[in-house]
Amino acid sequence: MSKSIAGAALVAASLMLAVGNAGAAKPKAPPKETPVTRGEVLARENCGTCHAIGIKGDSPNAKAPPFRTLSKRYKLENLEEALAEGIVVGHGDAGMPHFIFEPDDISDLIAYLKRINK
Repeated sequence: MSKSIAGAALVAASLMLAVGNAGAAKPKAPPKETPVTRGEVLARENCGTCHAIGIKGDSPNAKAPPFRTLSKRYKLENLEEALAEGIVVGHGDAGMPHFIFEPDDISDLIAYLKRINK
């Protein structure tokens, strides 16, 4: 095969590959983080050892209310100040760790609580 024929075949093959891949499925980008997803991560990492943080299930600590029921006890927006100043409410003998959240974290956590509280 001459160099010109081989070169033309390579160009043709490259074009066919490019055209064939044009309709191929592209990998999906990971979902963008939203306030709700960040709030869920905060709840899981900081509160999940005691509280049920999802839409079902029991709290690991029976004295810690499930997060999905908090709106029955509190107006969720009113929790912003408590989260900013540091929650010191206890869950029995062991007590609850003293948490102080940053403003963005508070907004994200409240967004998540609003999502799971009906």
